[in-house]
Amino acid sequence: MLVNVEKYKEIIAELSKREVVLVAVSKIQPNEKILALYELGQKDFGENYVQELVDKHAALPKDIRWHFIGHLQGNKVKYIAPFVHLIHGVDSVKLLKEINKQAAKCNRVIDCLLQVHIAQEETKFGMNEAELDEVKEGINGFANLRICGLMGMASFSEDVAKVREEFRNLHSLYERFRPWTIDHGPWTTLSMGMSGDYKIALEEGSTMVRIGSLLFGVRV
Repeated sequence: MLVNVEKYKEIIAELSKREVVLVAVSKIQPNEKILALYELGQKDFGENYVQELVDKHAALPKDIRWHFIGHLQGNKVKYIAPFVHLIHGVDSVKLLKEINKQAAKCNRVIDCLLQVHIAQEETKFGMNEAELDEVKEGINGFANLRICGLMGMASFSEDVAKVREEFRNLHSLYERFRPWTIDHGPWTTLSMGMSGDYKIALEEGSTMVRIGSLLFGVRV
């Protein structure tokens, strides 16, 4: 079996009740597995590596909505700017400027999420509250990008209370900054929750989850 069809249908049924978007995390997965999920109706896929994303975009159906969910380097933005659907991990004003620059070259408006550091782990990237305020003050200068909300990753922990608190704190920030109306409209997306903790994220207000191993199996 290329993908876990039963688990996919179970997750979709659960998310549809809440109007939550599923991003299938397809990094390091072969095109055959992506196509198997695509044929079940899945259109949103998430990739962590720029070159892999570029190659898959070229080879796979053009109506796939590609999400970049990894740590994006400024010098790589130009490669995905022509087609990327949503960039999840924008963690600096400098990166926003580069996305805006490359989107203008492509005559596009690129949707982005600001990544917030909510985990008690130094390995995770993201902005703090002060940096969100900085973006808020300068955002009107970016005509070729649209900030749609926030993204965050909780600590990799079996402590449910800890993970829940981190998601709850991110939701609180989302609600605080949500009244922004940046030319194109208000925030709509709170991307939090992965295979191991998405159920907690749903309970804490997530509108988009990023799930890989439950659908494709554990990568080896």
